[in-house]
Amino acid sequence: MSLESLYQELILDHSKRPKGKGIAEATGRSAVSHQRNPICGDEVTLQVRLTDDGNAIRDITWDGAGCSISQASASMLVALVDEEREISGEAMSVADARALVEKFREALRSRGSIPLDEETFGDAAALSGVSKYTARVKCAMLAWVALEDTLARA
Repeated sequence: MSLESLYQELILDHSKRPKGKGIAEATGRSAVSHQRNPICGDEVTLQVRLTDDGNAIRDITWDGAGCSISQASASMLVALVDEEREISGEAMSVADARALVEKFREALRSRGSIPLDEETFGDAAALSGVSKYTARVKCAMLAWVALEDTLARA
């Protein structure tokens, strides 16, 4: 099995069994962002709850509808943020989350010249191939743009 087909299976798996799907009741310091791709109709609503000091992500959930790429990307983003807490025992900082979004955007706009590092992006590295298809980049970016928006408003 090739690496590309493994990545395709990973995307399909996240699409069929998404992580963090289902918006929780907003409590504490939180923000919600709804992003839509008018070209294909993909939609993602992402909610972020921050720690009391506003410096880290306490909780992240989402809901949406659309293609497997947009839905898998949202699931992968949530899994990545949650994984940080599981590994380090601490919530992902807002600064780290913003930097992650920027690196993701840079790789997806690179048209395949900058691959997503698996160590940094976890399962989301499977979305590297999307950068070769400009029409699909927006699908993969929806949740990440929503995260950026929530962090700016929270």
